[in-house]
Amino acid sequence: MSKASTLERLDAEFAREVEENQLRLRGSLRTTYDFIVCGSGSSGAVVARRLAENSDVSVLLIEAGGPDSAPEVEMAAAWPLNLGSARDWGFTALPNPHLNGRVIPMSMGKVLGGGSSINVMLWARGHKSDWDYFAAAAGDPAWSYDRVLDIYREIENWQGTPDPARRGRDGLLYITPPTEPNPVATAMLDAATELGIPIFDDVNGSMMEGPGGAGYMNLRINNGRRQSIFRSYTFPLMSQPNITVLPGTLVTRVLIERGAAIGVECLIAGRRHSFKASKEVILSLGAIHTPKVLMQSGVGDAETLASLGIPIVQHLPGVGANFQDHIMVTSCIWEYPEPVAPHDNGGEATIFAKSAPELDSPDIQLLQIQFPVATPELAGRYTIPAGSWGIFPALLRPHSVGRLRLTGTKPEDPILIDSQILSEPGDLTALRRCVDLAREVGNAQGLRRFVKREVMPRALTSAAMDDFIRDGVSTIWHQSCTAKMGQDDMSVVDGRLKVYGVNRLRIADASVMPRVPLANTMAPSVIIGEQASRAIAREHQL
Repeated sequence: MSKASTLERLDAEFAREVEENQLRLRGSLRTTYDFIVCGSGSSGAVVARRLAENSDVSVLLIEAGGPDSAPEVEMAAAWPLNLGSARDWGFTALPNPHLNGRVIPMSMGKVLGGGSSINVMLWARGHKSDWDYFAAAAGDPAWSYDRVLDIYREIENWQGTPDPARRGRDGLLYITPPTEPNPVATAMLDAATELGIPIFDDVNGSMMEGPGGAGYMNLRINNGRRQSIFRSYTFPLMSQPNITVLPGTLVTRVLIERGAAIGVECLIAGRRHSFKASKEVILSLGAIHTPKVLMQSGVGDAETLASLGIPIVQHLPGVGANFQDHIMVTSCIWEYPEPVAPHDNGGEATIFAKSAPELDSPDIQLLQIQFPVATPELAGRYTIPAGSWGIFPALLRPHSVGRLRLTGTKPEDPILIDSQILSEPGDLTALRRCVDLAREVGNAQGLRRFVKREVMPRALTSAAMDDFIRDGVSTIWHQSCTAKMGQDDMSVVDGRLKVYGVNRLRIADASVMPRVPLANTMAPSVIIGEQASRAIAREHQL
């Protein structure tokens, strides 16, 4: 039997062991666990694992979505099929006057693994300036770039060019550059060189300490298969008796008595259940559901909650405020002379740049996509051949900030997402410059052999370009910052991610970010999970 066949057999045997163990545990649920982790995404999966590594600790990990066994989850190239599926919460933002009144979909993972089970599998760690900003906002040097770099080195199994100062080789997380880059991705880097943009071996190395550059993406893909955070962190421990993973369970409320979280209330198959936590409740539900559950538990802006008839537990006006997201224009497109099949996740090359020279870090990004993507508004305006490729011009440092608004006390009452995308004029200015850069790159000599013609936007007047951007903007699914970490009156958690004014309640997900970093949010969310786990271990002497 070959080594590969032996490994497959062992994997199948372990998967059966996990399934049998979890069926037993779910068949005899306890009323009380030491820790309850709500949400199995890129932070919650980390917290659950780190706590369960201590065999004396009991952990209940609750997930609203179902299993992550669908082929659309496992196969890297199939990721677009998850959007709009049962594995997507299907949120939409309110109609936005700054986007010609458009309603923008806000996909988020509703499945074991959360966003890491449906995303584009890009591992982007964030810029040095982001982490130093987090440390300053929290008043805690544990969030600084140098300290976070230590954690990244510990958890990574980096397959690219060795960089002992910045990259780890022995961690849980398999991370690789493209093994055989698509030739159009290679040509994009040639075009960048032609335009004087420096090329880096590793977009998460020294490049993220400076003004920008270009390189191949870091991918969470192994032999064409997605490597979700849940599968890397939590799944390997699920044969143990001290961790129960409960999918198909909607957390509706944190139970709070005498200023402390004592458990959670949930819906399982439409029936109400409650579980107690003897030590802590950790909310890792993401930047939309975490503030919703907080508000429906009486934690939020007192005036707003009172208007909905929700008893006030703790006045924290920052809950649901400070909504931030990365946005991109979907997209600048060129027709291939001869179509080239997509590789990996369909997007392997990127460029980070500044929209203005005086900025201290990049604020715009070009994301190459190896197949055509356009919003319905632009698809109705242009004829887009199937054999095309594109570049997403993206805004990484938005000044526009939105808010989430609760509509009622019931779990089915929707939360309104007032994104306020492009409400600040400077964001439109930066996106104009980003589209200009995308067109320079796409029309450069280095990419000429992959261009039959520029499909869109082509040369436009200033007014027409603004209209193109407003009709082309979409989210990059990096919703964040709605329960931010900090020390001011709008902060929700402190540097240890503990909710102000509520004991035994912690938040570990992208909602705690003080600002959205220059990164896809998966990797920073893993760091948030690691930081929460370490704080919990110290405080409870685990």
